[in-house]
Amino acid sequence: MITKKKAQHHRRLKRHIRKRVSGTPDRPRLTVCRSLRHIYAQIVDDTSGRTLVAVSDLSKGFKEELKDLKGRTAIGRRVGELAAKMALERSIKKVVFDRSGYLYHGLVKAMADGAREGGLEF
Repeated sequence: MITKKKAQHHRRLKRHIRKRVSGTPDRPRLTVCRSLRHIYAQIVDDTSGRTLVAVSDLSKGFKEELKDLKGRTAIGRRVGELAAKMALERSIKKVVFDRSGYLYHGLVKAMADGAREGGLEF
């Protein structure tokens, strides 16, 4: 399917991925959303429709750390580590990674690597 707009193409990719990736109570879904300025990570249980953990570079207590970090990939890695830390506090160790239609490259890859370093398995 050829689409004319970049946003339409992204939505199509996201729908295609979400058909196959879903979170369960045993293994929730770690989803990433990025904008031109910020990165967001959520851990979601799709069976109950609840967000278990939500982290972004706008989270409280994270703004002070941002001043020391250089570059978006470093910020993405730190967001992944923070998401893993909060997940481990809720005794979540295994997740399914949902890249939400973004390429597994750059910022998305850095966030995934940070989550793995923080202790999440996927």
